[in-house]
Amino acid sequence: MTFKQKILLVHRWLGFVSGPLVFIIALTGAIYAFQMEIEDAVHDYRFISKSEKEQFLPPTEIQKSADAALPGKHLHAVLYYKEERAAKAIYFSFEDEYYYTVYVNPYSGEVQKVKDEYTSFFGFILDGHFNLWLPREIGQPIVASATLVFFFIVVSGLFLWWPKKKKKKKTKFTIRWSGKWRRRNYDLHTVIGMYASLIALIFIVTGLVMGFNWFRNSFYYTISGGESYVDYYAPNSSKVYDSTGSKKDPLDAAWLKMNEMYPDAYWIEVHPPEVNNSSLAANANPTHGTYYDMRYHYFDLNTLEELPVKHSWDSGEDRSLADKIMRMNYDIHIGSILGFPGKLLACLVSLLIASLPVTGFLMWYGRKYKKKKS
Repeated sequence: MTFKQKILLVHRWLGFVSGPLVFIIALTGAIYAFQMEIEDAVHDYRFISKSEKEQFLPPTEIQKSADAALPGKHLHAVLYYKEERAAKAIYFSFEDEYYYTVYVNPYSGEVQKVKDEYTSFFGFILDGHFNLWLPREIGQPIVASATLVFFFIVVSGLFLWWPKKKKKKKTKFTIRWSGKWRRRNYDLHTVIGMYASLIALIFIVTGLVMGFNWFRNSFYYTISGGESYVDYYAPNSSKVYDSTGSKKDPLDAAWLKMNEMYPDAYWIEVHPPEVNNSSLAANANPTHGTYYDMRYHYFDLNTLEELPVKHSWDSGEDRSLADKIMRMNYDIHIGSILGFPGKLLACLVSLLIASLPVTGFLMWYGRKYKKKKS
């Protein structure tokens, strides 16, 4: 066998192994691309009618309404929008495997919807994209491994079909619709693979950053020039919080402070402390549709003094280029870094990627069928 034939054999068998998984991952990614826009269009409970004479209720009041509607769950965060949207009380537990969003009118405290994110349509789609609808500890490594295998498929495909001569470029990048179905299918596989390969590599790298810690650490080490990646952590307060007395609840106080710091933020979110001596985390997002520019702050529960951190999720004043790239990773992965056109591009390319395992299988089947017929 020649070297090119060996690469073709590897390409083919890697496709057989990972093809069905790549199809699922790409298709669910394409469906999820416009999750926010679709849910806004079909769910009225996500919005409210603004009252000019009233002010937002503080987070503790939102929590009271949400706790009454969803008792016995752990409050993860309360999120307020600048626009005429319902506030969100988010209840999440990784250990107990639940994830709820309670939509609350921030003026009246009325609960508009209790939504189980895991059983919703887009929760189902996201679970397939991340975990293949398997338990997380099983599905997530499989998805990450399939993504890594797909990287070698894309690279080997570029090697196999990239035109070596200028006169062949036109035929290599053009689908010939005339002729037998095997010819059309071959062109669909190779031409679509060529055009989609660059965006596919971006999807792969950003997916691997989220999928494998070793890849994330190595990627950060490379782009930072030799620095080590620091995992997310919340700093501890100076002492255990004492809730006695008439002091304002720190959750409400931190929310007011964030409103003073970011009066024009698109949303502001506050997180109650996980334990008595942890800090109170809060973040503000200045823009709609992206996450990379969010400003994170951590306040001492007793003094509301801001506590510094040494990871990427900070207020962003002295952020390094490597930290900026890491924070952009998710927005790059879903295409929102370029706004609506970027999400549309990500959706379309994901659909093209989903077609590659299908056309690749038909190429193999076509050859087998031709030999049997002969």
